[in-house]
Amino acid sequence: MERDDDVLIFGEDVSYGGPFGATAGLSQSFGPTRVIDTPISEGAVMGLAVGAALSGHRPVVEVMFADFVTLAMDQLVNHAAKFRYMTDGQLSVPMTIRVQGGVGGSYGAQHSQSLESWFLNVPGLKVVAPSSVKDAAGLLAAAIRDDDPVVYLEHRGLYWTKGLVDLDDAPTPIGSAAVARSGSDVTVVAVSRMVDVAVSASQKLALDGIEVEVLDLRSVSPIDWATIDESVRRTRRLVVVHEAVVTGGLGAELVAGVYATAFEALISPAVRVGAPLTPVPASPFLERLYTPDAEDVIAAVLETLREQ
Repeated sequence: MERDDDVLIFGEDVSYGGPFGATAGLSQSFGPTRVIDTPISEGAVMGLAVGAALSGHRPVVEVMFADFVTLAMDQLVNHAAKFRYMTDGQLSVPMTIRVQGGVGGSYGAQHSQSLESWFLNVPGLKVVAPSSVKDAAGLLAAAIRDDDPVVYLEHRGLYWTKGLVDLDDAPTPIGSAAVARSGSDVTVVAVSRMVDVAVSASQKLALDGIEVEVLDLRSVSPIDWATIDESVRRTRRLVVVHEAVVTGGLGAELVAGVYATAFEALISPAVRVGAPLTPVPASPFLERLYTPDAEDVIAAVLETLREQ
């Protein structure tokens, strides 16, 4: 916001920091004309941001919970994502939609969904999901500077992660995956909080001599197919991990993409790890059972090693 006066923030209670403190202090630094509290109407907020973007600003919209994006899908999908195409590039919509989601804290079925596969299916939207402090900063900078709408997925389970960030670093390129852990036996592609889960699983497997390569997807759309392809051709096995339900999820797209270009390199079927096709439970006990963990990833890796 110091770099560009056209960057605005819209959202419910953003002047007070929002529900998780993500915008704390910005109202005091930049004032109420740039950090703008809105009514509880996600559709109105998203529409306001689209109009501001078309007028030359770079709005950042905070959606309190990912589940509430359902109330603004027309503005996001049929307007923000379509205007560049419909005007042959004469108009662009440079807006960032910060979407908080994920399981944890017993928020229940209406406040815990992971909806990245919905956004993946929308031409004109870019979608990113950082798993580290460095990429949280780098991808946010890239999203704000991008001339197209970017959905920026924040997992609330990562909000308390700490790390050092050099604000002079270049933005993290949208569309680039990263190697979170190098390995030679199995490729595990993970996204958001599941990257930490996959790394934890890989460390346990290493004790038994199994070297897992963990790829942090970082960008859900566009997907860095080149990095995935190189890794899979080297390890010849694939596991994909996400917190969203397995059915119709991002993992299905990743597996289909690898099968289309590197099927001959695989020596065992790919395995998907994700949540069951049920609403997210509010019970802490059931929530833990619902959410993929390191043991689930270990089981998937061992399955790929058995089937040759």
